[in-house]
Amino acid sequence: MARTYSRPGRSLGALAGIAMLLYGLIAGGVIWGSAQWTPKLALDLDGGVEMVLKAVPQPGQEGQITATTIEEAVKIIRQRVDGSGVAEAEITTQGTDSIVVSLPGRNIDEATRQSIRKSAALEFRPVLVVDESAAAAATPSATPTGSAAPTGSATGSASPTASPTAAASPGDSVSATSSATGAGLLAAGSPTPSTTPTGSAPAASASPTPTDASDLAWLTDDVGKVWEATDCSTPESRAESQNQVNDPAKAFVACEENGLKYALGPVEVRGRDVTDASATLEVTQQGQTTNNWQVNLEFNSTGANQFGTVTARLQPLDPPRNQFAIVLDNAVISAPRTISVISDGRAQITGSFDQVSAQALANQLKFGALPISFQVATESQISATLGDEQLRNGLLAGLVGLLLVVVYSLLQYRALGLVTVFSLVAAGVITYGVVVLLGWRQGYRLSLSGIAGLIVAIGITADSFIVYFERIRDEVREGRGLAAAVEIAWQRAMRTILISDAVSLLAAVVLFVLAVGSVRGFAFTLGLTTLIDVMVVFLFTKPMVTLLSRTHFFGGGHRLSGFDAEHLGRAITYTGRGTVRTPARKSAATAAAGASSGMTIAERRAAADRAADHAGSTSGEGKS
Repeated sequence: MARTYSRPGRSLGALAGIAMLLYGLIAGGVIWGSAQWTPKLALDLDGGVEMVLKAVPQPGQEGQITATTIEEAVKIIRQRVDGSGVAEAEITTQGTDSIVVSLPGRNIDEATRQSIRKSAALEFRPVLVVDESAAAAATPSATPTGSAAPTGSATGSASPTASPTAAASPGDSVSATSSATGAGLLAAGSPTPSTTPTGSAPAASASPTPTDASDLAWLTDDVGKVWEATDCSTPESRAESQNQVNDPAKAFVACEENGLKYALGPVEVRGRDVTDASATLEVTQQGQTTNNWQVNLEFNSTGANQFGTVTARLQPLDPPRNQFAIVLDNAVISAPRTISVISDGRAQITGSFDQVSAQALANQLKFGALPISFQVATESQISATLGDEQLRNGLLAGLVGLLLVVVYSLLQYRALGLVTVFSLVAAGVITYGVVVLLGWRQGYRLSLSGIAGLIVAIGITADSFIVYFERIRDEVREGRGLAAAVEIAWQRAMRTILISDAVSLLAAVVLFVLAVGSVRGFAFTLGLTTLIDVMVVFLFTKPMVTLLSRTHFFGGGHRLSGFDAEHLGRAITYTGRGTVRTPARKSAATAAAGASSGMTIAERRAAADRAADHAGSTSGEGKS
């Protein structure tokens, strides 16, 4: 039969190449990036930051703080944290109106902290007035106040900043994902000139009652006073403007990160109607992918209907009233302008994005719709709950388990057990590198439960080797040469190994999906090591056994190889060229008993049946 690994050196070379690539990436990250040679540790082993968020009722919606809304807020905050790349965070409720967020790590970046602090509801409001005087000061490269690019321009001079809280400026656009019209939903040209003289309060409309959310009648004297008092020129003043009372049913004055000041109409679409948002590279109508980043936005049926109605009204209006501001935590994160009607609830925001700003806006749109508002009650550093001693105990437990597996393998399989040892070493090297790389690129942190998953994986990995080795020994007992037994046994053991690992992987996936908190750390490492086990068995264990079977030490059945006849319980060994070897100091009866003991139950029954038939035929011949 054809051999699966006629050239095992290729498989071993592939595994070596994977290891070199893995550690080469880490080395590059250490030299030129923020990577480190050790895994990042989770909250229970390294400590971190604890933030207590207290629920605050929104204006006109008293009595909305319930256990249900708090639990919903926990889920959304957990999604925000996961979306920021922080793993092994702990998010729990405290009392009836507070949420405790514990983030692992001693140096939590400000972007992650802001993603937790920004906990107000996401809102979509029509733009009534824009003042660029503060934006000109905050962004020196911006177009001078009062100058405007031609209407419909797809580029703007004000671009989003690299801050994770920054999003699309008025120079960005939103287009429909539906190919029915091919037109864009929202598009922003250059920064829109202010409707009123720079720095002056917007003039109130003569209409006593607003007819819709874009009606200038919303610009009352009270709104004018707030407009005059709002300063968007500095980060401190913009942060202060976010503390004002936000009534969804009234006009609102807000700042954008780039310094623009907006007077906005009432809320028309709420963030809870956003079902998904993602950052991708822009694709042209001809299907070509560009280097420009965009944000894809999807609404549920309610949001799609509302969004279609609003865009139908905004599309024919003049700038800046054709803009639609996205407000999070009382701050404008994007305000593109409408250039067509979108009724299917799917849109694209395009413009002056890079990957960071596009992903930041996508996360804000996807995870910004909390059912209630929160205030940060306390924020403090916390120490590790377990510490170095528990970490050492966990590692010691893993070392003891590894040594037991090694001792068993050497006693049971003799020199062949060294393959098990080096396979475990190979799996450990790959696993360590993957954990370190995930810590650098994805923010993964290793918890004590994750270490437990690694320890359990030692047994899973060893089990795969045992299945294969026992199949080889069975084939050798049947009288096959070692080289042939290695290939035949692999064909039979491979399916068993894959099924066993598939069951372990399925259990890990189900546990990861259904569980929360530290249990997910156990499930993740269990699933990761199961996949690595498959790779090591295929790329190291099998080809290594193939190479060893071609040596005289193993192929000749040396008494320390693990394939000698006496150790296998086989009385006669075929040594080639028509010769056999019988173990010394064994009687025929003992040899027969040894051969029988090496058989399976089915083989022993078949042998007994053959012996009975032979005895019967012999007896019949004697009587005749």
